[in-house]
Amino acid sequence: MHSPRSKAEPKAGYHHGDLPRALVAAATRLIDKGAGEHVTLRAAAIAAGVSIAAPYRHFESREALLAATLAEGFRDLTRRTDEARRAAPDPLQALVASGTAYVRFAADRPRLYRVMFGPECDKASFPELMQAGRESLGVVQQAVADARVSLGIAEGDVQRIALTGWSLTHGLASLYVDGLLADACTPADLDATAHGMVVTLIEGLRKRPGAQA
Repeated sequence: MHSPRSKAEPKAGYHHGDLPRALVAAATRLIDKGAGEHVTLRAAAIAAGVSIAAPYRHFESREALLAATLAEGFRDLTRRTDEARRAAPDPLQALVASGTAYVRFAADRPRLYRVMFGPECDKASFPELMQAGRESLGVVQQAVADARVSLGIAEGDVQRIALTGWSLTHGLASLYVDGLLADACTPADLDATAHGMVVTLIEGLRKRPGAQA
């Protein structure tokens, strides 16, 4: 007769494809708890409940793990802004909604947001991370492209306007998560402030000579 499994026995190992995701999730939890500068392969392994040697089968360095973690952060940002864009009833409101969702992401996950845009990782060395960042910008570009006629801008201006919109929302988000707007923008006011800033950009574009009224 086989004896019942002891509670002290080690848990079943991860499938090959699951361990990288588990380590990224563990690193994300560490960042969200404020330990961004302390994210190491060893710390992620301990947080994931695996041996400290296990991460080296998938990540050659701390920076490689961090890059994968930040790439997943950008994918989450992309999902949230694109869902907001798609849910809006018309192109102009979609542009506003995606910008507001961007700022809301930063407010909801300030520690991850800081690391995503901080110097902790040499982003240009990791193509997957760079692609994830481009996809986030792609949501803004699509929103601007969809609203191009209403904005009265030429097709060739879409990328420039998208970069302007991203810079606008990124600036507000960064100022907010760094605590520099404590006297000017309360948490309760943040969505309305983000909404108003994007609307101001839209109104400025539409009031240009030759733009559609």
